[in-house]
Amino acid sequence: MSDGATMPPRIRVMVVDDHELVRTGIRRSLELFDDLEVVAEVASGQAAVDRCADARPDVVLMDLVMPDLDGPEAAAEVLRRAPEAKVLALTSFSDPDLIGRTLRAGASGYVLKNVSAHELASAIRQTYAGIPTLAPEVTEVLVRAMTGPPPAGATLTEREREILSLLAEGLTNPEIADRLVVTRSTVKTHVSSILSKLGASSRAEVVAMAVRDHLI
Repeated sequence: MSDGATMPPRIRVMVVDDHELVRTGIRRSLELFDDLEVVAEVASGQAAVDRCADARPDVVLMDLVMPDLDGPEAAAEVLRRAPEAKVLALTSFSDPDLIGRTLRAGASGYVLKNVSAHELASAIRQTYAGIPTLAPEVTEVLVRAMTGPPPAGATLTEREREILSLLAEGLTNPEIADRLVVTRSTVKTHVSSILSKLGASSRAEVVAMAVRDHLI
């Protein structure tokens, strides 16, 4: 680098955590990197909201479980007051509801506190650059939440739903066969399939489940 060259501006970081030891540890970790600067440390979500205007952070490292305002609430308010800032959640919790609330509040990323100093620095840089950053564990939780088991009755065919409705009316297999103009063995096969798909052990149980889950 020539003598006339200037260093790029450092990324301004605000650390938000209600545990002093955690804040100190994060600050000391980030001091290892020349391109990162901790400009504020606060102990609550409300304090983050109050300080964001004067601290002018580029990235807010936001704990999520705190007194007064929790992380998602604080993130939303910080971004309202300082729209140029970005929020990176840093927490011990990978609960899908908490993850969802945090991302809906506008957070750009979500990492867990088991990251190394270098991983945290990288996540801060990515967040600053506008690159969404999710810990692998968080991505796994979101995928599981989005690809969970289908709702009850989702695999029933139209004919099976029709027969289920007739079962709910109290019809016997022969009566269902007459109503649908099919053989009794066909009805028996459909009833067995319905019981299997819904995990029921009897006709009475499957009817109760159908009513409970609004399948009919």
